[in-house]
Amino acid sequence: MAFQIDNVHSEIQFSVRHMMVSKVRGVFEKWSGTILLDPANPSATSVDISIESASINTKDAQRDGHLRSPDLLASEQFPTITFKSTQTEVTGDNRAQLHGDLTIRGVSRPVVLDVEYQGNAKSPWGTISYGFNGSTKINRDEWGLTWNAALETGGWLVGKEVQIDIELELVQTA
Repeated sequence: MAFQIDNVHSEIQFSVRHMMVSKVRGVFEKWSGTILLDPANPSATSVDISIESASINTKDAQRDGHLRSPDLLASEQFPTITFKSTQTEVTGDNRAQLHGDLTIRGVSRPVVLDVEYQGNAKSPWGTISYGFNGSTKINRDEWGLTWNAALETGGWLVGKEVQIDIELELVQTA
């Protein structure tokens, strides 16, 4: 079935430890993709997402500039982050694991997103929307995002583990 991503009601978020005591949260503002979904056969689902790395927003212009720099995302050299699914594994009622390749800074590694189907609803305009959320954790070092600074009290300025959370609303187009 054909679906369109409703970007106004969808979001790609992330969080990472800062100074080992709090979390910095951010989003990517510009992204697009193709999702092929057959509600009768969820295991046939495929996902292909492209994110503009320079669209990162953590509500701090100086930090965002550093995140775009060659120290981390290298947005000029690597303008896109991509995710392309390789398998959808239904794991229970309304739950699945979406296996795929995540590419950051030209480095591709397999990841698994835990996905939950939130249901569907008919809008006042006659369209039908489907809701999903997904999450995974990655070690940023595995993608070459290794910049860090040691803290005087021990530990690191930026945690290695990045939590990725996705809220997705799809609108049926056919």
